[in-house]
Amino acid sequence: MQGRSGDLVVAVDGPSGSGKSSTSRGVARALGLRYLDTGAMYRALTWWLLQSGVDVDDPAAVAMAAKEPEIVSGTDPDAPTITVDGADVSGPIRTPEVTAAVSVVSAVPEVRAVLVGLQREIIGEGGIVVEGRDIGSVVMPDAALKVFLTAHAAARAERRTAELAPGSATVDATEADLARRDRIDSGRAASPLAKAEDAVEVDGTDLTLDEVIATIVGLARDSRRVS
Repeated sequence: MQGRSGDLVVAVDGPSGSGKSSTSRGVARALGLRYLDTGAMYRALTWWLLQSGVDVDDPAAVAMAAKEPEIVSGTDPDAPTITVDGADVSGPIRTPEVTAAVSVVSAVPEVRAVLVGLQREIIGEGGIVVEGRDIGSVVMPDAALKVFLTAHAAARAERRTAELAPGSATVDATEADLARRDRIDSGRAASPLAKAEDAVEVDGTDLTLDEVIATIVGLARDSRRVS
């Protein structure tokens, strides 16, 4: 390999349904890097709060409980894992109940402080592709490559609906929910969804997944001369 990828950090931000997870995992595989889904961490905490009977609409209650669970994220792009207090929650965190509550929980400043700290520990010296909402702007503002991945609302809704259980939601309902989450994520006071000033915007509306991955891999290689 030419150049060094061991300390490379690729930050991939963008709204819900833009394809960040599939894209980031593909980029990590192509470059031989680790992978971190920060959204799964927020979902894991949200799941734990719901299971523990914490009122997720009460910011003070959420803030008080945010440090209690032990959340551990695996970084293998071929088999990413997420556990809470040692239990695998990769399935439960994708339920409609968690999806409906995660943006509200994520808006609590104390939640972001706890999880951003964990994320920075995992990122460490680099060698990783990290996806989320505020990676390039807050978590790792010094990342070598910052990408803001987006797509038209209709395309995002179609992709997200296809990921859900058959018949569980219509495209229109999914689009409305994505718009709701976008408003919360972009309007929150703590680390709002925003494109970092030096991020490269990639619009995946008319691109295949492989094309989006190839685009970002090319950007990473250009930024660090990594083969």
